[in-house]
Amino acid sequence: MKRWWLNPDYANGEAERLFGTLDATFATKGEQVAKSPVSRVLRVTADGKRYYVKRYLGNGKNAVRRWFGLRGLVAPQRVVKEWKNLLLFRKWGIPTATLVGYGLERKYGSFVRGALITEEIPNTTDLERLATASDPCLRDRRWMAQVLRQVANITRTLHAAGFAHNDLKWRNLLVDGGGSPTVYLIDCPSGGMWWGVFLKYRIIKDLACLDKVAKYQLSRSQRLRFYLDYTGQRRSRPFVVFVL
Repeated sequence: MKRWWLNPDYANGEAERLFGTLDATFATKGEQVAKSPVSRVLRVTADGKRYYVKRYLGNGKNAVRRWFGLRGLVAPQRVVKEWKNLLLFRKWGIPTATLVGYGLERKYGSFVRGALITEEIPNTTDLERLATASDPCLRDRRWMAQVLRQVANITRTLHAAGFAHNDLKWRNLLVDGGGSPTVYLIDCPSGGMWWGVFLKYRIIKDLACLDKVAKYQLSRSQRLRFYLDYTGQRRSRPFVVFVL
């Protein structure tokens, strides 16, 4: 059984020829930009635009991670979670990549392969790449304040909905150029809804992921300002000292 959806905005063009079906998507050639044991990401140019094609094949080579064959039958597939999460981001008003197409194939009820295609967000770079290159933008406090405020709002929106990204790293945050930057959240195959103590743990993990790079790139005041924006506070609360 094959399921496939193509964004109507990309019909009647070269994109439809390349991504109109699951078979066509897997036959499309392009520049490989990333790979893992279960997926490959290609960059493809069509109709004067660039697209990222993420193709999942099987459930990995590790028998334990595959649950000895049961994962393909009962576990939610990463490709499904990824396209559903991108749709959730759109619903919540979080800037993200446009979905062009997505779908999967099952055989005897078990996952065989799947794919999703997103259009490239032009003139963007991920924050981790900027940090690695010591980009001057990171030293521009006004520019960085706009970026951090948006990252705080995105993170707060996710967590307020009971959602944890589970890989909220600087590399998954794109920012475009210009004096008024926009931050985009991408690449979320492991995010999901949580509750209670499980949600609290995942929230801490998300914030810790962000701070892995932030603690080397930002000042203490910038990190505090981010946390205040995330919690919705205008200023830090003073500590009250009791003398016994």
